[in-house]
Amino acid sequence: MADVDEVEVVVAHHERATLRVGDVFLKIDGDQTRTDVEIEAMAMAPIPTPEVLWRKPPVLALAALPGTALGRLGEPSTASSAAWAAAGAAARLLHDAPLPPWPGRSLDETGSHLDAECEWLVTNSVLPTDLVTHNRRIAEAALRPWTPAFTHGDLQITHVFVDGDEITGVIDWSEAAPGDALFDLATLTLGHEEHLDDVVVGYGTDVDLDVIRAWWSLRSLVGVRWLVEHGFDPSSPGCEIDVLRARM
Repeated sequence: MADVDEVEVVVAHHERATLRVGDVFLKIDGDQTRTDVEIEAMAMAPIPTPEVLWRKPPVLALAALPGTALGRLGEPSTASSAAWAAAGAAARLLHDAPLPPWPGRSLDETGSHLDAECEWLVTNSVLPTDLVTHNRRIAEAALRPWTPAFTHGDLQITHVFVDGDEITGVIDWSEAAPGDALFDLATLTLGHEEHLDDVVVGYGTDVDLDVIRAWWSLRSLVGVRWLVEHGFDPSSPGCEIDVLRARM
């Protein structure tokens, strides 16, 4: 690392930051319980994850994964159909693994969070009432009892790395917990509905597509405030607000 000429800021906001220094990612988190979860979840996961190089709180050093991210929200993915299917297969391996020992968010907590965020969006005129109301109705389908699975919790396409048609690893495990497997599949395909069939083929079992679509609406509704407050733009083309509009 001493010979590196450049430090890349991968993401930075008031809760955490990730820097790339050569072939090493340095993650700085103000809440070390998230780092504890990340390290333990990566050790438990039956799919490739980054190598932990060292930890000196509040910094965690991880080796960079080979390959490139599956894609980015708001941009067309250049990954092959086979790569998307491989991502679905990796998700299935994870969901079939033994549950992590810490609790996940309950159904009641998820519903209360959704209600609070919808109220905030309407009260502060962030989104039109009809857009929020319509997507809130769609989201209701996700609020049903589920059998807990080992979920990544934030399985965005930027967190899944591929080399050709193969998955080389999955990063950012701080939200891992027992949860709804279909939430992971919805997060993976958010804004990339055209690849849902590939993911389902790789997943290898029947899934309720209406529930996945419901999670698209729910995740987008609850994500807007967090994104705004952390310096991101959910109204960028192809991102969360466009996902909500696409459901109209």
